[in-house]
Amino acid sequence: MAATYRDILTRTVKAGAAVVGKRMVGYNGQHAGAGAVALGASTTDAALDEHFPCMVLGVAIVTAGAAIAAGAAVEVGTAGKVITLNAGAKVGRAITAAGADGDNIEVLLIPG
Repeated sequence: MAATYRDILTRTVKAGAAVVGKRMVGYNGQHAGAGAVALGASTTDAALDEHFPCMVLGVAIVTAGAAIAAGAAVEVGTAGKVITLNAGAKVGRAITAAGADGDNIEVLLIPG
């Protein structure tokens, strides 16, 4: 089954660097740093200084940085991808599982 999203709140963000869609984004408009609190998930790619939609609340499609079990709490890994929660800030909960790095999964966003 294809991943689906449920948008509750999306805001427009100005890219502080090139942004890849389906990645966690920080309050600075860049991919969120590993373990950091995130504003939300980018829904499209954006070049520096372009405006893009960032889902802040809802179920977003996000790229995984490793295998993740459905139901696991997640944090930001490298390049804005999500990984299973370890010592970072919780940014969401995996609704669907990821088998490997690069899989797109449904994540219930948790505001930070």
